[in-house]
Amino acid sequence: MLRLVSANVNGIRAAARRGGLTWLADAAPDVVTLQEVRATAQQLHEVLADSPLAGWHVAHATCDAAGRCGVAVLTRHEPAHVRHGFGHREFDPCGRWVEADLATDAGPLTVVSAYVHTGEAGTSRQVVKQRFLAAAGRRMAALRRERDHVVVTGDLNVAHREVDLKNWRGNVGRAGFLPEERAYLDRWLSTRGGYVDVHRSLAGDGPGPYTWWSWRGKAFDSDAGWRIDYQLATRELANRAHRVTVGRAPSYAERWSDHAPVTVDYEM
Repeated sequence: MLRLVSANVNGIRAAARRGGLTWLADAAPDVVTLQEVRATAQQLHEVLADSPLAGWHVAHATCDAAGRCGVAVLTRHEPAHVRHGFGHREFDPCGRWVEADLATDAGPLTVVSAYVHTGEAGTSRQVVKQRFLAAAGRRMAALRRERDHVVVTGDLNVAHREVDLKNWRGNVGRAGFLPEERAYLDRWLSTRGGYVDVHRSLAGDGPGPYTWWSWRGKAFDSDAGWRIDYQLATRELANRAHRVTVGRAPSYAERWSDHAPVTVDYEM
């Protein structure tokens, strides 16, 4: 069994201070993927060295802009290969995509940690977001052609269906629930696209469980959340998934990120 935990930490140093790395270690993972690390390689190394995840192997794509973005794949065993970005001049310096190839008893496994920025409807930020989603889709298709076992994890900042956010009517026309954004997930999760939303396939039709709640107001207390964190697996790998959990904090005071980790167990 391989346990994969994906978490948007909303800043690795802040998450560590709030107990997030202890939570991740206590989940007994084999692989951890992180988004919004917001740290240099040295800063990440220092935080991990002072945590229960000390000694793990780290594949980390940093952002050229200090204090922004950053994704990582942490593994108990050294990956066979690591790739930072997907060969795209615009996005590779932004710390939004990193891949690690792992050896398993079931054959090679590629784990991706991805972070898609929020966007803003009707602005240039949304245009950039759409370009990233298109580029990510091309890379996902290439990976699927190359091997059977691929999983793309992370904060995609898109709620796929109405059951994936509490107040969908109030968010029609807003970034994160635009038809053109959701259409990318439609394509990736189609028969031709070849990927499966593991969370949804194991947890049922919903609504929820959600993975993100605003820090503001009573969103967390009333469970007015969004499901924007995913594990998208090739069909061959999705067939090996048998359990998913969302690590929603017991209370607002116990949150260590505005996101909840998504954990999936794969029979590998």
